Amino acid sequence: IGGHRYFRSADIDNFLRDIVAQAKQWASGTSPIEPPGDVYCQTADIFQARLSRFERSLGAIPDLKNTFTLISSVTGEVGNNSFDHNIGNWPDIPGIFFGYDLARRYLVLADRGQGVLKTLKRVQPALMNDTEAITVAFTKIISARAPQARGNGLKYVRRVVVEQQLGLIFISGNAQLTMSGKGDGLRFNASDRYYQGCLVQITF
Repeated sequence: IGGHRYFRSADIDNFLRDIVAQAKQWASGTSPIEPPGDVYCQTADIFQARLSRFERSLGAIPDLKNTFTLISSVTGEVGNNSFDHNIGNWPDIPGIFFGYDLARRYLVLADRGQGVLKTLKRVQPALMNDTEAITVAFTKIISARAPQARGNGLKYVRRVVVEQQLGLIFISGNAQLTMSGKGDGLRFNASDRYYQGCLVQITF
């Protein structure tokens, strides 16, 4: 009617509830295809444009007026990492999945890149597994040389998560890191499936 499409509220709820499931399916699937266009950022400039829209939407939420720029900043850090560390080396589908649900206060980013372990082994070849690599990325100061920037950026993400009492799930390979705000350390467990790249969920 009048060029508008109408959806049942239940259908909308089901779609929103499936954002994380969609990201997981795409990031871990063995038969890669491009994700839906509304959550797919094939290039960094597309991601930046959508990140700007996300920040404006966050800024319109009254109780986030003091934190929305930091939420946007850590989102940008994670998303830009995917592009910075996979340029010319995407195993299959380039770009990232970026979706969010403002009503339920979470966002999810995912890529099918090389993952944290392979990235950091270039400069720390003694790393043995995904848990070790993620621990280094979130806790140890590494030089600012280009291959190592992923680790330094994730320490910034960790600091904001703690200071702003956000929630974080970070998965790469078969390791899952969980943080839930101030006073919380790094908690690891095996991921529900293997991710060659990274999958990140932030709650706010």
